[in-house]
Amino acid sequence: MAHDALASISSFAEFYPFYLGEHRHRTCRRLHFLGSTLALLCLGTLLVTGQPLWLLAGLLCGYGFAWIGHFGFEKNKPASFRRPLWSFMGDWRMYWEIWTGRIPF
Repeated sequence: MAHDALASISSFAEFYPFYLGEHRHRTCRRLHFLGSTLALLCLGTLLVTGQPLWLLAGLLCGYGFAWIGHFGFEKNKPASFRRPLWSFMGDWRMYWEIWTGRIPF
């Protein structure tokens, strides 16, 4: 499905298969997983320390690693540019599915 087909998607249930198709390269998925894990650690550190810079660090980790995966390995543009909420939801669903073995790491 091309990025212009993304405009015709009207639900997260329709979006998620597209999202997975944009993450076929194993290194891209691994970078997403690493970035999401680091983002969670930053969030935890923010909650413990109360230092707001950890929020910035978490965002940089989460999006930075993902974007390296897309631009460097998938050779596509992240869906977060066009569908930020569904992309965020897709990232966490994919993260869970990697943890549970439904998606290969």
